[in-house]
Amino acid sequence: MFRKMPFILIAIILAIAALNSFIPLEAKTFFYAVSLTIKSLIIAILPIIIFGLLFKVMAQLAGQATKLILLILAVVCCSNYLSTFISHYVGIWVYHFNLSVIAPQSVNELIPLWQISIPKMIPNDIAMYAGLISGLIVSYLRPTVATSIAQVFSTIINKVLQVFTYMIPLFVAGFVIKLAHDGAILMLLHDYALIFAIIALAQFSYIGFIYFITSASFLNCIEKIRNMLPAAIAGFSTMSSAAAMPLTIIGTEKNAKNPDLARSVIPATVNIHLIGDCFAIPILAYAILKSFDVPEPLFWDYLIFAGYFVLAKFSVAAVPGGGIIVMLPILESYLGFNSQMLSLITALYILFDPVITCANVLGNGSFAMVIDKLQGVFFKKKATINALEFE
Repeated sequence: MFRKMPFILIAIILAIAALNSFIPLEAKTFFYAVSLTIKSLIIAILPIIIFGLLFKVMAQLAGQATKLILLILAVVCCSNYLSTFISHYVGIWVYHFNLSVIAPQSVNELIPLWQISIPKMIPNDIAMYAGLISGLIVSYLRPTVATSIAQVFSTIINKVLQVFTYMIPLFVAGFVIKLAHDGAILMLLHDYALIFAIIALAQFSYIGFIYFITSASFLNCIEKIRNMLPAAIAGFSTMSSAAAMPLTIIGTEKNAKNPDLARSVIPATVNIHLIGDCFAIPILAYAILKSFDVPEPLFWDYLIFAGYFVLAKFSVAAVPGGGIIVMLPILESYLGFNSQMLSLITALYILFDPVITCANVLGNGSFAMVIDKLQGVFFKKKATINALEFE
């Protein structure tokens, strides 16, 4: 099923794009509602998955846990900042070549037949901290108990992810139907092809480079990217890194030497490591600054903006449009955006969100491989996850 998933998802996308005008409105609203329900369920159980996986990795790493946490946080900040810094130079090129943008026209938005909001038991950040702290404490006080609990969590989460994998085609279909109905796909290709192509080229070139340097060979790099394609396609169609997380974990497990470590890194960083956003928002910002005749930001001003930009990433919700909402005050304060400019970048971000999320998902997969390699360099072999087996 996993091997066939990219072809299944591509076939669904092409079929819906070709037959969109023949699909009854009632069917569109039904399938979109089903997709939203599945997504709401995923978001609701995400804290449980985060808690279980982080408890497991803490139980496995024990004495090395604190170092690993610090390593993950440090690499997240460095990766986001480096991406934002590189996007500055792409943005300068866009600014000087006068690749400005205009406000998009309104689209015929599809309304779901129903909409169910399943409340979370606890926020994601609380689940993250609880999993880390409880796993660390129990592993020190009762190592045997910690191991048993970790095995239970592993079994339950594997079953949940397996069930969700079979729901992916239906889940993706509803969101693709919405994109086709709203006209977002045609608008993206026709009106904003150039600026979006530049952003996509910058995003995927950078991410591809990370896959290459973390691979043993070019063929190995291609294999790793292929393993992440189902997650990337799911991210594109659902516009949510959290919704695509189960497939991201599966792809990352196939690529990493320490699968348990990799699958624990993904839930912890799915909301905060966002390479797609780090390229898209600054480049769009430069294009909008040019279109409104606002002077180019000074280099030091941009560095300050990038610092606050990276910090704000820790509060981004992995939902469609979530990446731009928390950035609006920063764009206003440090790049001089007014209300019109803020509205424009919000609209363009949401329009391009499928590609941005796809880049975020692929970037998360590459990030897990970087942590996988760094963990092997900084920690002794006896402290790695390979020293413990959880079958």
